[in-house]
Amino acid sequence: MDVKETIKKYKLAGAGVLGVALFWLYGLTEESPMPESSGTAEIEEVQVKEEEPAEEASQPVQVTVDIKGAVSMPGIYTMLSEERVNDVINKAGGITEQADAASVNLAQKVQDEMVIYIPVKGEEIPAVQTAPVSSGNADFAEDKEMVNINTADSAGLQELPGIGESKAQAIIDFRETDGPFTKVEDLKNVSGIGDKTFEKLAPLITVQ
Repeated sequence: MDVKETIKKYKLAGAGVLGVALFWLYGLTEESPMPESSGTAEIEEVQVKEEEPAEEASQPVQVTVDIKGAVSMPGIYTMLSEERVNDVINKAGGITEQADAASVNLAQKVQDEMVIYIPVKGEEIPAVQTAPVSSGNADFAEDKEMVNINTADSAGLQELPGIGESKAQAIIDFRETDGPFTKVEDLKNVSGIGDKTFEKLAPLITVQ
């Protein structure tokens, strides 16, 4: 084999190696694109969540209440709307020895213009008492006058929550048979009116 043929073979071999190298590099470039950042969507999602306004917790406001009756220092007090009737009593110096605290809902939250009356033991709770009133009955009491169960007719009695035509007639029959009611608690003696029903009616009725 002469020198020219040897040089020619080396040139062909070198060209082949170069071609393979170029083909491998080209294939690697086409088949291996730059990976997209997997964190982009997550970052955008976090940013969106951060932009969403957080729900604001309701802040307590100042309210003015009037506490009367068997407390050491009855009067008008400024409280926070998150506080309870018991907090007002404590601010008023606590109850007296004669107080009947069991007749008052100490856990009820205070409301603006609320009147709290602490009776003495054996005393009938007057119409100004609002502490035991539930929110539904409080709205009723604000819009309606107290119902006198000694004088109200059937229609008037039926305006009370839980009193239909039959119970209204039972109330009328009872007072006609046994005489007028002397206290609101006597209403529980009427057939069909139990403790739960009376609890709803007590703040809304009177015997005066």
